[in-house]
Amino acid sequence: MKVLTNIFLLVSLAIGIIFMSTYQPEYFYGLEYDVRVINGFRNNSSLPLVIWCSSNNDDLGGRALQEGDDFSWSLKTSFWGTTHFLCTMKWDAMRRKFDAFKVPRDLQRCSLFRKCSWSVREDGFYFSNDEVNWKKDFSWL
Repeated sequence: MKVLTNIFLLVSLAIGIIFMSTYQPEYFYGLEYDVRVINGFRNNSSLPLVIWCSSNNDDLGGRALQEGDDFSWSLKTSFWGTTHFLCTMKWDAMRRKFDAFKVPRDLQRCSLFRKCSWSVREDGFYFSNDEVNWKKDFSWL
């Protein structure tokens, strides 16, 4: 009887691993994504966009981005699907925190190329997975 129980547990474990690798490969394999935040302001050459990004495991530090500058990094999704990068943006008197990358929101929308791009502009934050088509996700306020 004990042998049957052990065989059942091993088969169940194998089925679980196959299921996870088939239906949730992002969590199982730790796929790599590229994130890019661009200063998309049009007339702020004298005032930089200040950005500071971090996750629970990685502090990427801060940067001052002039018009057209960008801040980019690569990340790997965790086994548990908890990968999350939060950025704080500051421009003049405005300040806003936003999720630059968050599982599960970005696994699908960052496309087959695993590219998540943000353009921060005077009227808000725009998302693109190809840097050609931009969609406004939210405003500064």
